[in-house]
Amino acid sequence: MRLAERMGRLGSESAFEVLRKARALEARGREIVHLEIGEPDFDTAPHVVEAACRALHSGATHYVSPVGLPELREAIAADLGPRRGQEIDPAQVVVTPGAKPIMFFTLLALAETGSEVIYPDPGFPIYESMIRFCGARPVPLPLIEAKGFRFDVDQFRDLVSEKTALVIINSPQNPTGGVLQREDLAAIAAVCAERDIPVLSDEIYEQIVYDAPFSSIAEMEGMSTRERTIILHGFSKAYAMTGWRLGFGVMPTALAEQMNLLMVNSNSCTAAATQWAGIAALQGPQDGVERMVAAFRERRDLMVAGLNALPGVSCVSPGGAFYTFPNISETGMDSATFSDWALQEAGVACLSGASFGDYGEDYVRLSYANSLENIQLALDRLGEALARR
Repeated sequence: MRLAERMGRLGSESAFEVLRKARALEARGREIVHLEIGEPDFDTAPHVVEAACRALHSGATHYVSPVGLPELREAIAADLGPRRGQEIDPAQVVVTPGAKPIMFFTLLALAETGSEVIYPDPGFPIYESMIRFCGARPVPLPLIEAKGFRFDVDQFRDLVSEKTALVIINSPQNPTGGVLQREDLAAIAAVCAERDIPVLSDEIYEQIVYDAPFSSIAEMEGMSTRERTIILHGFSKAYAMTGWRLGFGVMPTALAEQMNLLMVNSNSCTAAATQWAGIAALQGPQDGVERMVAAFRERRDLMVAGLNALPGVSCVSPGGAFYTFPNISETGMDSATFSDWALQEAGVACLSGASFGDYGEDYVRLSYANSLENIQLALDRLGEALARR
């Protein structure tokens, strides 16, 4: 079978490859501490599960609108609008099976051969993969450890060109846990508003912040969701609903109409019962989210302190999400070598920083979406293994 050339431009997520290797070791009797997978280790709230069950028993088993149930779109607009300080029309909301389609559809609609897309590096690897797949040229924006994994504003301005079709930002970030500050967002907004460049703002980790309030570029002048900002969001992280595949985007209405066409030509619609679960998540009690974030904060502090106590390892404290991104350059290993060594020698599954982009070299990503006991076990194992080297 002869594949289309564009298939060769697709990348992947290394987390699933590391998970496969870890499962193979477990099948041979090894005990592995899993710090590679980026999903909350909490269960979906009971009232959300019950809402989906009620919907199924009530007949929510048929096609619905390609862009989402009116009730969910209204609930998202009512929930997100006040947090962004603006009125959001439900017509601006597009519901998708998971948040990735918002990323893919935005690139399909706005990027093409000859255009350029600026994206964070290190960053979620699917950004670069989808940019290349769409035929555009990926332009990495380096995130700098010394700045808390923020970027250099002057460098950003230099990267923008007449070919820039889209800027992608992510805050809180995967894999670094870094959080962009308002001055960062204002700098991007000033350039993009002046040059009429849209921004895809990946805000999937919005609720998981620790040290400062969350800020969105959609709050900046000229960058509202009615103008140039496309917010990528979903239920996977804050509501521990990764397997439910429920995401959404908020964007200018004209782009939402194009997303409708892309949904019609791809997924048809998002599962109806899943959408009713999303309504329950938004409108129901939020104490489960608050407890989860408090648990993540405690785990973060344990992991950061433990990593900084390891020889050859240093780690800045992440301001959001549930990842640490320690610098391991002083161990004498590169990122891929360290990741494989940690799995084989310490029984700790983590990800090479280089799998998140060229500027991720010298780092590894460890998720603290695991118990305090397992995090301490992983730190102890890494310490013992480093001492043996």
